[in-house]
Amino acid sequence: MSKLGNLGARLHRGEVGYDFIGKRKVWYGLSILITITAIVALAVRGLNMGIEFQGGAVFTTPKTDVSVSQAQNYAEEASGHDAIVQELGSGKLRIQVGGLDTAKSDQVRAELAKDLNVPEDKIAAELVGPSWGEQIATKAWTGLGVFMILVVIYLAIAFEWRMAVAALVALIHDLTITVGIYSLVGFEVTVGTVIGLLTILGYSLYDTVVVFDSLKEQTKDITKQTRFTYSELANRSINGTLVRSINTTVVALLPVAGLLFIGGGVLGAGMLNDISLSLFVGLAAGAYSSIFIATPLVADLKEREPSIKALKKRILAKRASAAAKGEPLDAADDQSAEAAVVGPRAGRRGTREHRG
Repeated sequence: MSKLGNLGARLHRGEVGYDFIGKRKVWYGLSILITITAIVALAVRGLNMGIEFQGGAVFTTPKTDVSVSQAQNYAEEASGHDAIVQELGSGKLRIQVGGLDTAKSDQVRAELAKDLNVPEDKIAAELVGPSWGEQIATKAWTGLGVFMILVVIYLAIAFEWRMAVAALVALIHDLTITVGIYSLVGFEVTVGTVIGLLTILGYSLYDTVVVFDSLKEQTKDITKQTRFTYSELANRSINGTLVRSINTTVVALLPVAGLLFIGGGVLGAGMLNDISLSLFVGLAAGAYSSIFIATPLVADLKEREPSIKALKKRILAKRASAAAKGEPLDAADDQSAEAAVVGPRAGRRGTREHRG
């Protein structure tokens, strides 16, 4: 078995582990800092909205020797608006200018043909009205809202409302970080970006549900035992699914990284950046939130319950008493925790053999 596989098995059995829940305040603080940074970036820089949302024109030129920077200057001088220029295959250029109507678009097209020294009829022009972008944005917000509502209802039924709340917070956390990165980097927000944002919600939710399912199994009949607190079992659930979450995330990130860094960066296929950046950032944020945000938040909410709070008090009192007397916890605790804890239990087999 590989070292990673062996580590995963040991994590699942509870032989080793990292105290994610115990250090939850660190993760909360880090997430709050990142979220505030994203919100400030949105407030100061805003988003670079594509013509699909603000309206404008896209000009596709034939092969030309004019550089991207020169073409951008020509387009901005001719239109009076900011322009985005991308180099396509075979020396062609894609020039995107926002805020143009039909009459202005024809004028800009004629001036571009003169500046680029190409025939005007060889420049393809596509005009996009702002109303179409508004419809797309409205539908995107509607789809996002419906998705969130369905997620909360499903998790509340399949698990419980605390897990639904924690998952919703994690999803909002992932969206905020992704949108904030778009603002900081300055990438254009297009329809592809919206598709990417909606896609990452599914990945983020998948990781969260995997941990929640393990947590639900391990905390079944938790009040019938006096060995583990809810937070300890939540921490064990995270560790038990940690390697699986890492493997899933890495496998998903590799092809997306190829699109972003090779397709968009090396090959210059700028349109790939629209969807690949949102997927890359969202997948990474989703893996982080399912481990460091969602499950610790569930533990915080759950331990506010009177029964779980009383259980923790009994367990801590029992441990303090045993420590004061210098006595180990007896084997009966292992038996009472059988329904709640997955993995080997020290002394369990030996007790049976002794009785036999």
